[in-house]
Amino acid sequence: MTTPHAIDVRNLHKSFGDNHVLKGIDFTIDPGQVVCVIGPSGSGKSTLLRCVNMLERPTEGKVFVEGVELTDPDVDIDAVRRRIGMVFQQFNLFPHMTALQNVMISQQRVLKRSKKEAEIIARENLDKVGVGAKCAARPAELSGGQQQRVAIARALAMNPDLMLFDEPTSALDPELVGDVLMVMRKLAEEGMTMMVVTHEMGFAREVADRVVFMDGGVIVEEGTPAQVIGDPQHERTRAFLRRVLHPEG
Repeated sequence: MTTPHAIDVRNLHKSFGDNHVLKGIDFTIDPGQVVCVIGPSGSGKSTLLRCVNMLERPTEGKVFVEGVELTDPDVDIDAVRRRIGMVFQQFNLFPHMTALQNVMISQQRVLKRSKKEAEIIARENLDKVGVGAKCAARPAELSGGQQQRVAIARALAMNPDLMLFDEPTSALDPELVGDVLMVMRKLAEEGMTMMVVTHEMGFAREVADRVVFMDGGVIVEEGTPAQVIGDPQHERTRAFLRRVLHPEG
């Protein structure tokens, strides 16, 4: 029996009123793959990501995660979501809680872990992302990069099978981006399945197994980083990369 795709999206459409944002998307991610989704603002990248774990319900089409259809009305969506870690642009940390408490709370409430077990796992994951010394700090006492790493630790503490990242560095000051990307590189090296919506072309080029270029709600081009970023075949891809890689030109 073949292993199911980690993510399998079939003929996905999403409309908001008259705005047809996704227009028949088909794509897959296999276990252990890192796929970066790039494209201009408004191309549908983040909507696609949000449809993968049903934060947005597709208008048409099917989404499977590890062989389970999320678009099935009878699916236990919460059970499937427990396998999916999600990291947003905004960090969504509880401001009144310490970094440690922020990483513990979902483990206790959702996974029913004891306080002691949740704390051990929280400390391990805060150490893993390089903010173990900040356990007692509240979000306001942390830089944006540190807050985003706490958010990644919070997602990892739930033992997900795959991670979704929605432009995780776009809200950060440029000098803080590298620390977050380094954590993501490490996850990729450890074999974590990742779908990353990003405008960080260097990260996509170095870390992705596959790059998907979206524009106008469709996948224009996909392939290895060398193919899509290094030798794009479509003029829309070439024009986008010219703007992103050579903005002063």
